[in-house]
Amino acid sequence: MPVPEIDAVVFDVLGTLVDEPAGIRAGIRALDPSLDDAGTERLLSLWQQHIDREQRRMLHGDRPYLPSDALDREAAQLVADAAGVGDPAAVAAPALSGRRLPPWPDTVAGLARLAERFPLIGLSNASRTALLGLNAHAGLRWHQALSAEEARTYKPDPAVYRLAVTVSGRPPERLLMVAAHAWDLRGAQGLGLRTAYVARPVGDPPTSSDRFDLHAVGLVDLAAQLDKAHGRSG
Repeated sequence: MPVPEIDAVVFDVLGTLVDEPAGIRAGIRALDPSLDDAGTERLLSLWQQHIDREQRRMLHGDRPYLPSDALDREAAQLVADAAGVGDPAAVAAPALSGRRLPPWPDTVAGLARLAERFPLIGLSNASRTALLGLNAHAGLRWHQALSAEEARTYKPDPAVYRLAVTVSGRPPERLLMVAAHAWDLRGAQGLGLRTAYVARPVGDPPTSSDRFDLHAVGLVDLAAQLDKAHGRSG
């Protein structure tokens, strides 16, 4: 499949550029340092299932929209209850763990390389406040960072991807959506964006029926593919 001509690159953030489970694990371990690995993973699963379920409820109109900060507080309370921790001050710390997520090893260098050629737009389900803290903690470089909170919904609602189209001032087919989650790329395709799947340990891999424009093992590989396609070496 030929590499599309693009004017800007749009990035998913959680899971694609930062290791979201690692940051949440750290918050859970701080909540209860006595937890072993199995206990930590059990509570991590509880957290992730709550976030996924409640975002789906909002997408389906079964619950009014709440930003990710509120959902993180709910998840932190569920985890604290399951761990038998009743101190409100202790619960407050893991609720903020979504703002302290480590970048993948290639993220910062990959973004810097891509930023030499393209405007970079972050497009995240994280709230505006969470995204600000996350970007600062992980050292993410953007020309524009957009939160799904602006659309008062969550990806893969088309309204979220439309934020990037509006900000860029370009037609959807001139934007490249980059994500480690096939469901996210399918949502972007629905609005006409081009797509690039980047493999991450915590992502949602493509199925045999998915047809994305690019597949990369990381951001440096993605940058190299775009350089090669558009006649630039190095």
